[in-house]
Amino acid sequence: MAQSIKIKKTVAFVVSVCIVCLLFAGFVMRNNDNEHVLAANDETVIKLQIDNPNMTVNNETAEIDPGRGTVPVIINDRTLLPVRSIIEAVGGTVDWEENTQTVTLNYKNDVIRLIINSESAYFNDAENTLDTAPVVINDRTMLPIRYIAESFKFDVDWEQETQTVTITVPKNDVSHSTTDPNAPVVYMTTEITPEALVEIYDKLGFNAEGNVAVKMSTGEPPNSNYLRPELIKDLVQKVDGTIVECNTAYGGSRSETEMHRQVIKDHGFTEIADVDIMDEDGSLEIPIAKGTTITKDYVGAHLANYDSLISLAHFKGHAMAGFGGAIKNMSIGIGSKEGKAYIHTGGNSLTSPWGGDQDKFCESMAEATSGVVDFMDGKVVYINVMNRLSVDCDCDGNPADPDMHDIGILASTDPLALDQACIDLIYAQKDGDGKSLVERIESRNGLHTLEHAAEIGLGSREYNLVNID
Repeated sequence: MAQSIKIKKTVAFVVSVCIVCLLFAGFVMRNNDNEHVLAANDETVIKLQIDNPNMTVNNETAEIDPGRGTVPVIINDRTLLPVRSIIEAVGGTVDWEENTQTVTLNYKNDVIRLIINSESAYFNDAENTLDTAPVVINDRTMLPIRYIAESFKFDVDWEQETQTVTITVPKNDVSHSTTDPNAPVVYMTTEITPEALVEIYDKLGFNAEGNVAVKMSTGEPPNSNYLRPELIKDLVQKVDGTIVECNTAYGGSRSETEMHRQVIKDHGFTEIADVDIMDEDGSLEIPIAKGTTITKDYVGAHLANYDSLISLAHFKGHAMAGFGGAIKNMSIGIGSKEGKAYIHTGGNSLTSPWGGDQDKFCESMAEATSGVVDFMDGKVVYINVMNRLSVDCDCDGNPADPDMHDIGILASTDPLALDQACIDLIYAQKDGDGKSLVERIESRNGLHTLEHAAEIGLGSREYNLVNID
């Protein structure tokens, strides 16, 4: 990262940053009027110029320090920039603790703490030594941009001729994680065990009332990566749940009820719980109040027998949707054979899932999920298990081998926030072993499912990520 910070020889660009923070009690750091909410696939470019009170964020002009006229300056060959606006522009937050003279920067899942007049800095509680200690000048706190940029993986460039600093947050490096108390919570554990699955479910505070459906994929034989019975057994039995499935629309070993039952037995699920193929007796048509692409959905008729539902999804890639998580599990997974075809084709067919418009397919998944949530009166919670991360789905009996390390288990009461958090974790490793999964998602425009889910009010793309480890 150090190589990405270009320093002109004419200026000793050992850069520091000026946080706009008045050092008196009660000063509120966050300014929502200057906030920029960014999509996960945006590149963010922020430009600031010496002695100019304005900055640009992706070519949109905004005041650096609204109403105060703060400008970047050069003092003793140090370029001082206001950082609050920068951090907030990419979805982070800044906090000031006057008693300890400490500034805390939160971005994605990372935290930087710096202390006035101390050369010790802390990145996720790991101590580092700065070459320039933070200082206070004119009631403004000056912090080292080099350390911040390298820690948060920003690129910084200095243009001497125009006296302009350009800060770039690379494409797909913007997370939707926030510390906004109004955002939904997504719980996370890196442990993938039966005990961790029960613990993260308990964190949701969900009352699984009456007949409880646990919706999951029981897996296409012979070699798919479905969640194994030994992992889910304790949770399913804790809620006295019934594992529910619907027949497939693409053929294979689970397209007809009797064959499907045999697969479920072969995979060991009948040994741990009752299993219900919900469209054994056909489809139930339900309305979609928020639908713009489809206004109705066809689900397994037995869905009406359940009072509450747990979506237990194996998060992974998918040959058609790009990825599969809570939204796909709640739409394609709960759709009857006819419903699966209907969603795949954007409402154009009840008999064939092939030949539909890709974006309409993505939109239909989001809309079908909203229909199921409404049908269940919101008595639904969502868990995604991020293990065996292949680019292919559990509906593929011979998927590509997983080429990404296991991440953990995530859970939320908001299906969109949950899927977005999983996507952000994948994209955080897009230059590493997450590359193939990112390519699969983008090749199918999979993020459009999340975009449309937000548009129709299914949930929030912003979330608070809470690690329970």
